[in-house]
Amino acid sequence: MFHSDLIARDLYLRRLRAFKDTEMIKVITGIRRCGKSSLMKLMANDLRTNGIEDKQIVEMNFESMRFSEMTVKAFYDYVSERVIAGKRMYLFFDEVQRIGGWENAVNSFRVDFDCDIYITGSNAHLLSSELSTYLAGRYVEIKVLPLSFREFLDFHGYKVTERKAPTGLMKKRVVDSEGEVCDAGELYQAYARFGGMPMLADIGLEQDKVTTALDGVYSAVVVRDILEREKRKGQRTITDSLLLRKLMMFLADNIGNSVSATSIGNTLVSEDLLEEGKRKAKPATHTIQAYIEALKESYVFYEIKRFDIKGREYLKTLGKYYIVDIGLRNYLLGYRDGDTGHILENIIYFELIRRGYDVAIGKIDNKEVDFIATKADEKKYIQVTESMMSPETRERELASLKRIPDNYEKIVIAMETGLEQDQEGIKIVNAIDFLLEDARYADF
Repeated sequence: MFHSDLIARDLYLRRLRAFKDTEMIKVITGIRRCGKSSLMKLMANDLRTNGIEDKQIVEMNFESMRFSEMTVKAFYDYVSERVIAGKRMYLFFDEVQRIGGWENAVNSFRVDFDCDIYITGSNAHLLSSELSTYLAGRYVEIKVLPLSFREFLDFHGYKVTERKAPTGLMKKRVVDSEGEVCDAGELYQAYARFGGMPMLADIGLEQDKVTTALDGVYSAVVVRDILEREKRKGQRTITDSLLLRKLMMFLADNIGNSVSATSIGNTLVSEDLLEEGKRKAKPATHTIQAYIEALKESYVFYEIKRFDIKGREYLKTLGKYYIVDIGLRNYLLGYRDGDTGHILENIIYFELIRRGYDVAIGKIDNKEVDFIATKADEKKYIQVTESMMSPETRERELASLKRIPDNYEKIVIAMETGLEQDQEGIKIVNAIDFLLEDARYADF
């Protein structure tokens, strides 16, 4: 079946195409509703457009009732019956982890047939023990995130164009479907409020509708991926939905702040005492840690480690957590003004991840660098701030970067940059200009 109404997400399609017709199994991961199924449909469409016949493509979505009771043997038989002798087959399995023993079947397809395999999963457990054991070195992970700001504009009917500014520099601007120039700052505010879940493009950016849609994401993640997850070897079963929600709200409220399982437990207990005026048992640190792991496995929160720039080692001390979608944060905490600095930091963190960087927090002496972004032989030190207008802020944001002894690129990303584009070799970049870059080709 050809899906013509899908909006292309070229960043991820290019990554899938790069591994097409290799023996590597393509494992598409990410939080529920972030567009994994659509990406598989886009890839299947891409194959059809390039001469692959319909009968060579097998698509199965295991969230459909059609396959809900299927055993691993029935799964193997279903695919086997559709294999055409002498033809390469393209196999697409959506939410395949819902079938017990699926790894055996997928490994058998790889061994028994001439096929190219694509699978999705909404939980990182898909990539742990079993998959690693059966398919060691034979799979590649394609990590899908909710929409970037640039994709958000695309999905909501806007286009990014370029024009020459009076300074002679090429400047980006945003136009609507009529070609009218729009305020990129206002559109960023909408993105920072509602987030980048692709389904919002279908329902529109109205508060009530967005809240209902995000409630659906929350329920799907919490119920299907966390509370219903089977007890796994060496892992605690997550049973307390109230504690889980409180923990999500705490982490959402503290994006960009250093936290530990112990400090979270202390805070949750003191909040309960204030609410109810009676003593409650403090959740054990290992319980909090297990719940955090479950949230990380479901791709709701991402943990970022600290790196000692001088000592050149990762530190075991406090890390930070960022939430995969700012709309989900606002759904959990309520839509409120303030905290725009941490929201910007969260958005920039995921933009760096999208662009293929490994990201850590930098520590230099007693100061912190928001992000160290590395890939291959490339490294960038990045500070994120709302404004570089006041001398005090400017000095504070530049101070830690100035201390770094090596010659890798140093950048400040700010909503308000002031007139200077460069200070003592440190590049000052406008945040919206940075987010408007096409992530497929961006190098800032």
